[in-house]
Amino acid sequence: MKVKPFKSVPAFIVAGVVLLVCLARVLDLDFFQRLEQLTYDMRVRSALRFPSAVATNLGFVFINEESIRAVADGRLGYRFGLYWPRQVYARLVHELAAQDAKAVAFDVIFGELRPDHPPVQLRENATMESDEFFAQQMLLAGNVILAVTREVIPPPLFLTNAIARGDISTDKDPDGILRRARAFRSYRTWHPLFRQVEADPEYGVDLRRARVEPRRIVLPRTQGDDIVIPLDEKGDFELADFVGEHLPPGMPPKAKPFTDERIWHMGVVLAARELGLDLERADIDLARGKITLPGSGDTQRIIPVDAEGYFYIDWCLPPNDPRLTQEAIHDLLLQNRRRLDGQTNLPARWQGRLAVVGSSAMGNDLTDRGATPLAPDMLLVSKHWNVANSLITGRFVRRASLPAELGLIIVLGLLAAFLTWRFHALVGALLVALAALGYGLLAIILYIQWRYWLPLALPLLGAMLMTHLCLVTWRVLFEQAEKRRVKSIFSTIVSPKIVQELLQAKSLALGGARREITVLFADVRGFTALTDASQEQAAQQILSRQLSGAAAEAVFDEQARDTLQTVNLYLGLVADTIINQDGTLDKFIGDCVMAFWGAPVPSPRHALQCVRAAIDAQRAVHELNQQRARENQRRQLENQARAASGQPPLPLLPILCL
Repeated sequence: MKVKPFKSVPAFIVAGVVLLVCLARVLDLDFFQRLEQLTYDMRVRSALRFPSAVATNLGFVFINEESIRAVADGRLGYRFGLYWPRQVYARLVHELAAQDAKAVAFDVIFGELRPDHPPVQLRENATMESDEFFAQQMLLAGNVILAVTREVIPPPLFLTNAIARGDISTDKDPDGILRRARAFRSYRTWHPLFRQVEADPEYGVDLRRARVEPRRIVLPRTQGDDIVIPLDEKGDFELADFVGEHLPPGMPPKAKPFTDERIWHMGVVLAARELGLDLERADIDLARGKITLPGSGDTQRIIPVDAEGYFYIDWCLPPNDPRLTQEAIHDLLLQNRRRLDGQTNLPARWQGRLAVVGSSAMGNDLTDRGATPLAPDMLLVSKHWNVANSLITGRFVRRASLPAELGLIIVLGLLAAFLTWRFHALVGALLVALAALGYGLLAIILYIQWRYWLPLALPLLGAMLMTHLCLVTWRVLFEQAEKRRVKSIFSTIVSPKIVQELLQAKSLALGGARREITVLFADVRGFTALTDASQEQAAQQILSRQLSGAAAEAVFDEQARDTLQTVNLYLGLVADTIINQDGTLDKFIGDCVMAFWGAPVPSPRHALQCVRAAIDAQRAVHELNQQRARENQRRQLENQARAASGQPPLPLLPILCL
């Protein structure tokens, strides 16, 4: 198959489209970003239909409506309203510790101490504050991870008795869908003296708006001048600036105004507990897009992140997944009561498991629900065990790098241009569609098997579709218009089949070639006699009517037009038969037609086609002469009537032969 030369105009069109699509990717335009995210969501849902390796020791202890009723109606041995005292969670910790759970991560925030809660009734009529009982059980269990956010941090009584803290913040994308998680956040803990200033409404200070400047800290106020706290070269402040010159004995004169602490995502903390990863020794390299978590021996995990520390959640364990151990909290609390009553041989479903404690109850502010790639309304607590599963299995969602995406855009754009330019419109469109379909299937397979995210929106809609449409538009507007012009010219001298062959030729150029052809010459007999007779009739008419000057010239012009019209009628008839037999009209020589077969398109039947054209021409002229003879008979009869009435006779039509 001959390949069409790629002309400069379509080349510029392809280059312009590809460059614009690449620019759209570099600028990360919101419209295309959302389209790409929609394709990602589709792949996430598709992957859920295929089996994948998951951690087998993840579980969810859920608080549902029945749990709320069980605690409220006294079936567990106590009655509490919706916002349970901490002793309820302490009993849960005790039970999970008794079953030898490896970790208990709370997706419930304990933001303050609650001395108003009823105390815990211990044996021998002893009591203990509910908060203290919770802290004691966390200390004894040694496996509790508490939830924190920037807005709410548990009090020191709880933090000091838990083994770790986990960030449970939710960072949704602009379209409201949770796709990513941040590996860690830096939490700033201010010195108690600064917190006292913030707590005093007279100062009107919000530490979240504090500015750390060289050698000082500026505390903006809602009213009045800002408070400026000087710092020394080590970044310490003078305590005397807050409490005066008389410091309590043993108190150092200076202290750090705050401490920054890295708090990891709850799912990361759970996985670190399972794998023995040392989060304190994490190697964070955001510039190169990775966080390395070392562990004992050769164990380590590398999290692929962006410049802000975000990574995509591998949503492979929805809340209803049977591979996820699930149990209602009131069932565990009931089992804990039986255990305290001395029952033995109790089940231990949670042995060695990582338990996430959260709410699934509807209609209260304890449950965090929202949109994920899997569903528009889903328990967002599931992000914790999905993140933990990624680290435990070592499988992460990896998106193609920016250079790789730009390369794909260029390659697919050029592929679409090649297919569009090389083949006819319908075939080219079909091939481009098949190529796009193949690339889309490849992207889906790569995600399902290896969680590799190939872009779809810009490479397909931008590079392939736009390149194809622009080239097709150019061909329709310019190339097809040129073909129509050429066809309109050649169709008067050659058959439509030969015109099509000429249009499909690689190039047309002046030159020569040796060919075997058959030539036809067709001459109109009696043309000279017809011309002489017409001239004589015109001269007689001028003499009889005594015409001169312009009037005489008008008579000769009319005679010439009639003669030329007659000859053109016969020659046109011959030319039509030549074209019908796929011949090529070479020239008209007066009353003669020259044509040939076998060029410019070779034909093994050129002689036969020429003979057939000659026979068809004779038949066509014979049929025309019969029509003209019948017309002349009608005119002769009419001329008799015209002579009787004194009118001039009608001229008879000349009859010619080949």
